[in-house]
Amino acid sequence: MERYNFKKIERKWQNFWSKNKSFKTKIDPNLKKFYCLEMFPYPSGKIHMGHVRNYTIGDVLSRYKSLQGYNVLHPMGWDSFGMPAENAARENNLHPKDWTEKNISIMKDQLQSLGLSIDWDREISTCDERYYKHQQEFFIEMYEKGLIYRKENYVNWDPIDQTVLANEQVIDGKGWRSGALVERKKLNQWFF
Repeated sequence: MERYNFKKIERKWQNFWSKNKSFKTKIDPNLKKFYCLEMFPYPSGKIHMGHVRNYTIGDVLSRYKSLQGYNVLHPMGWDSFGMPAENAARENNLHPKDWTEKNISIMKDQLQSLGLSIDWDREISTCDERYYKHQQEFFIEMYEKGLIYRKENYVNWDPIDQTVLANEQVIDGKGWRSGALVERKKLNQWFF
């Protein structure tokens, strides 16, 4: 019996799916629609088993709905904007854009090697101007309607990471990533 060569077989089918756009969302008004969006991963550089679990669940659901005759939209995006990316880039002596794009490329290759039924033509990144310009427009519109205001209030401040932490990121009074003693600091901030 011939031994199963997973690298050869999996690469064959991944190439087939890519070439034939097997997971591309169909434009057919007669099909019922199904939208599957898992959380966007933060592009830290490598996929871990938590990512695999999360995206496998979405993949199974998307394939099931597709087999039921649904027009499935199963996109992917990257949670790639803000202080975590900037701090990680600084630690690695890289520009945040270069750091983030390099990590997205690595993680995308890893996810594609899993053979997930993702429509990669629908991929977005939250640090892409084509994406975040819409958030800025929403912000301005809400500000003009009086739904957003500024005032000073206390925050959890990590003096090592130089960033604000959510309560869930403070463990026993210390920053979850740096381990530094968290300070209560009054900052001018936006409220919705």
